[in-house]
Amino acid sequence: MSLIAPPLSLYIHIPWCVKKCPYCDFNSHAQNGALPVEEYVAALLADLDRDLAAFAQARQRPLHSIFFGGGTPSLFAPDAIARILEGVGARLDLPREAEVTLETNPGTVEHGRFDGYLGAGVNRISFGVQSFDDDKLRRLGRIHSATEVDRAVKSAQDAGYANINLDLMYALPEQSLAGALDDVERALALQPTHVSHYQLTLEPNTLFALRPPPLPDEDSAWDMQEACQARLAAAGYAQYEVSAYAQEGRRCVHNLNYWAFGDYLGIGAGAHGKLSCDGRIVRTSKVKLPRSYLERAARREAFGSVADVAPDDLPFEFMMNALRLNDGVEAASFTERTGLAADAIATRLQRARVRAWLLDDPARLAPSELGRRYLNDVVASFLPETSS
Repeated sequence: MSLIAPPLSLYIHIPWCVKKCPYCDFNSHAQNGALPVEEYVAALLADLDRDLAAFAQARQRPLHSIFFGGGTPSLFAPDAIARILEGVGARLDLPREAEVTLETNPGTVEHGRFDGYLGAGVNRISFGVQSFDDDKLRRLGRIHSATEVDRAVKSAQDAGYANINLDLMYALPEQSLAGALDDVERALALQPTHVSHYQLTLEPNTLFALRPPPLPDEDSAWDMQEACQARLAAAGYAQYEVSAYAQEGRRCVHNLNYWAFGDYLGIGAGAHGKLSCDGRIVRTSKVKLPRSYLERAARREAFGSVADVAPDDLPFEFMMNALRLNDGVEAASFTERTGLAADAIATRLQRARVRAWLLDDPARLAPSELGRRYLNDVVASFLPETSS
């Protein structure tokens, strides 16, 4: 297998939040007392050291981007985020221009803190807004109000942030088309550079899955998606991925690397990584419970596991990411990123093109408009073939 090393990113997971939302299936844990900030910062850097010892080639590659996800990373004060970034910069090549994103909840950021995050090296903020309707926020279990969203975003802008994402959800409990469009209008009024707009879904092992709220039906949800997409486009936010819309030049660098099957280190409780090294593609996963993660750090034990991605699984894994992008990827990148010959997917590509799921362009792997609507079926067609 011959692999061309793709860009390298770093994901840093901070697993605590003030309150667990009933729809959330992420590895997040409600804060109970004081957070073990100092211990966790030390554990993150020890985790990174172990990954770099195992994948020494990563040390020779500059970081493309860093993403602090959660949980709610803004529960950590700017000085803690600064120490993490300083530790990363001491171990890896971190160019000044690298994108560094911090997720935040509008209800957890103290006034004036954004100056500190900017000074620490965070140059992109992502707000978990979800809705501007206070009733919908309450039903989603969010701790903030629409007024707090306006205040927090303006505070970040006043601090000097010029690259801000707002997360919005649609098809909320008993939401109307007008309500979904109003959320988009309220978001646009704040002039973010990027909007993530995604449908509320019932995920296993969540409170909403156990006790489902009354959600709009599939046709209504599709109407919301189309109408909101058109409004965002009219305002200059081009859809470039299933749920991502950006102004010109403001696409999320970190997520683009995921979708283009790039490499990323993942540190923190429950974090995942994907790396190309020594002719292999491996996925890493770290223990999920924060307490277990910290205990392993104290005992200087491994933080998780490493598993090779089987060659038969690579077509599905590659296409599952690449076909999320409206423009897809260059066809040649399949071989560059997986090490497999183009023949490995030739038959399945032909079938997908006959069904009009993919654009009829041999130089690109890109979904058609029909393919974007039935993306799950398109991606499933690249699962490993089984003999009957």
